Amino acid sequence: MTPRFDALLFDFDGVLIESEAMGNRHIADYLTAAGHPTTAEESMANFMGLAGKDFLAAVEAHIGRPIPEDFHAARMIENERCLAEGIAEVAGATAFILTLPPTLRRAVVSSSRVRWIATHLDHLGLRDAFGPHLYSGAEHVANGKPAPDLYLLAAEKLGVSIERCAIIEDSPVGATGAVASGGYVIGLTAGGHCGATHGDRLRAIGVDAIAHDFTQVAALLS
Repeated sequence: MTPRFDALLFDFDGVLIESEAMGNRHIADYLTAAGHPTTAEESMANFMGLAGKDFLAAVEAHIGRPIPEDFHAARMIENERCLAEGIAEVAGATAFILTLPPTLRRAVVSSSRVRWIATHLDHLGLRDAFGPHLYSGAEHVANGKPAPDLYLLAAEKLGVSIERCAIIEDSPVGATGAVASGGYVIGLTAGGHCGATHGDRLRAIGVDAIAHDFTQVAALLS
């Protein structure tokens, strides 16, 4: 592949690993057991792509009360289990990254924390593919997604104009920030959490293109 961009910015959860479906099932199960019946689909619609205070505010708005006292402990137990066991890749993600030209700059731009990103990249054998360029909306910028700040920071760290970056996003929250940044945005619907109308939601936000798998991503970038 000879890319027509100078850098690629990858969202992580739902783009490189199948954590969106798993994580939102866990959240839905927890909230339901706590007396707030929630489906995995509702969890994804309300919380997908959010992190930190924005995620917690969305949960509180959904249940109409403060976060239950044991919520953080339950999430930590589930996160540690996932970190230890690993999570499957989104189909084709590893092969796609390993075929990128070594000179093509790339970064991860995720709402998750760097420890989560780095550990799962290790599980996939992709840690070296990104070097130090792992950027977290929870750790590196004051305003995470859907603000554009994280994408702009990554472009600056890579030494590339944002207009010369292609951004691969799966969530409406992420797509909103990516579009606002001024990069070329590909809405990826390859993850197991993406239903039949997911691409339509991303198109309505203003992404430049939709890709149903990484083969289509490669075609859009060439």
